[in-house]
Amino acid sequence: MGISGKNAQFLMESRLTSAARGSADACLDLGMAYSCGTGGVAIDFIEAHKWFNLAALGGSEQGQALRAEIAEEMTAREIAEAQRQARAWIATTQSRAA
Repeated sequence: MGISGKNAQFLMESRLTSAARGSADACLDLGMAYSCGTGGVAIDFIEAHKWFNLAALGGSEQGQALRAEIAEEMTAREIAEAQRQARAWIATTQSRAA
């Protein structure tokens, strides 16, 4: 039995909230959702790389491995965009915490 749209949206929102609080596991979950198209989101390698990068920065070895794996499927420009988005996420969440 699959996840309903409403439940998938709640799951994604809760993972975003946890990610904003610095949860590497939440970032990893978001990366998985975007890399596989689960949780009601479309497959998006730039978003997936961004979240795997944030998970890796939070100490997740699995995030490091998945970031490297997905990077093999991306162009240098896409990787640069994912890194830019990760830096923007960090800047935004740090400014909210201050």
